[in-house]
Amino acid sequence: MWWCFGRSRAAWRKFAVSFPSAPAARSRWGGQILPRRWLSSQPDLRELFARPALRRFLDQHCQPEEQPGGFRSALAARIRLLGDKEEELRETERLAREDENEDLRKLAEKEIISCEEEIEELRHQIVSLLIPSAETDKNDLVIEVTSGVGGLEAMLFTAEMFDMYQQYAAYKNWTFDTLTYASSVIGGLRHASASIKGLEAYGQLKFEGGVHRVQRVPKTEKQGRIHTSTTTVAILPQPSEITLTINPKDLCIETKRASGAGGQHVNTTDSAVRIVHIPSGIVSECQQERSQIRNKEKAMELLHAKLYSIKLEEQTAKIHTARKIQIGTKGRSEKIRTYNFSQDRVTDHRIGKSVHHIQRFMLGEELLDEMIESLRRYSEYEVLMEVISENDASRPK
Repeated sequence: MWWCFGRSRAAWRKFAVSFPSAPAARSRWGGQILPRRWLSSQPDLRELFARPALRRFLDQHCQPEEQPGGFRSALAARIRLLGDKEEELRETERLAREDENEDLRKLAEKEIISCEEEIEELRHQIVSLLIPSAETDKNDLVIEVTSGVGGLEAMLFTAEMFDMYQQYAAYKNWTFDTLTYASSVIGGLRHASASIKGLEAYGQLKFEGGVHRVQRVPKTEKQGRIHTSTTTVAILPQPSEITLTINPKDLCIETKRASGAGGQHVNTTDSAVRIVHIPSGIVSECQQERSQIRNKEKAMELLHAKLYSIKLEEQTAKIHTARKIQIGTKGRSEKIRTYNFSQDRVTDHRIGKSVHHIQRFMLGEELLDEMIESLRRYSEYEVLMEVISENDASRPK
């Protein structure tokens, strides 16, 4: 509808007649900008797109293709649309400054906010098109959670984290299959792993690997002191059979009776399976199922993920060392996120983003999904900066 405003002041006035009592819109002229989902931790795309280096890079990649609908066609279309929107924004801002009518100014400020949001989204789309998805992004994955510093409190938090990711898998319509689950006496969790399968599951969860820290007053604390505990999360991409093959001769497979809390939980058959990969010394085991065959399948699935993760990290170590956002298991010693219950706050230290309503965050739904999306977009920004720098460095002097 805003094409008319770029043509004449008369068109502007004609359109505005139908909104004689437009409510005041918050803007950078008269007040606070309308709230957005992404906080100040988001990369400054306005600054990025103002760089001559990016403009040169876009010029190289937006030439039309012979066949419509391809990568370059989609990129060129969004670049053209971005240019149109930026021109529309400049014209609307000019009219907002010059027009003396208060209602028209308020209407313009409201439309400027909408236009700025469209421009921001177009910039994100262009960045996503410029950064191809990693081959592993479409993979399924194995997630491992392990209690760290903090004793019983760390085990309780580890159980909550495992539940959060299980609920997030349901929120994303993925399948979640527990592989191992070593619980503690008080209901906490020492260690657990699960297979997650679904559309781009690894691409979404790959930024969750690292140390998650919780600060709160434990239920067992009588003096009200805040304790700090940690949980380590590892995200292991699940390879296809073509990607990784294991020689059966390299495996030592053992069976034993499953251990448990006693009573009906104790298995009376040798259903638990432990597999050792002899060349690497990596061990995986499973006793979740009553069937030895099913436990062996799950243990092999976990072993595949562990071996593939090592192979993948060796290939990408040099690329990722300079980035704030580490992927996979390299960040095991890095505290990536703090869950502060007394302040009702979750902070991701890699991008400086904080969200409140910690109980809602732990439900594994919208707030966690927004945090993951922020990390994904920041990662794309970092990758694009690397690509642009390399592209500029290779230009003839």
